[in-house]
Amino acid sequence: MATAPETPVLDTIAAMTIDSIEHCHMDERTLILSRIAALVAMDAPAISYLAHINPAIKAEFTVEQLQDLLVAIAPVVGTARVMSAAGHMAKAFGVALALAESEAEAIAQAEADSRSA
Repeated sequence: MATAPETPVLDTIAAMTIDSIEHCHMDERTLILSRIAALVAMDAPAISYLAHINPAIKAEFTVEQLQDLLVAIAPVVGTARVMSAAGHMAKAFGVALALAESEAEAIAQAEADSRSA
């Protein structure tokens, strides 16, 4: 009998994302913009944006370009959704920065520990 994965929801989402990317023929930047626009339209929570931060950074998106996306879709999705999305994006960036800082601190501590050992 196979054992159940420890993170079945995350594993399923990751598999769906991989399948979607493999079957999509958009360039990376268009794909990311499309996904972020869909998140805005659905009033997705901050955690949903968090998964798109690293791909957006790798695709060299600027804050101004993401703001342009919000401006472009505001007439379609509405101002309330755009304002909500801006807040969720800011929260996601804050979480990402906190995680990166925590990771950097852990690496620095591990290096210090290895030097003193």
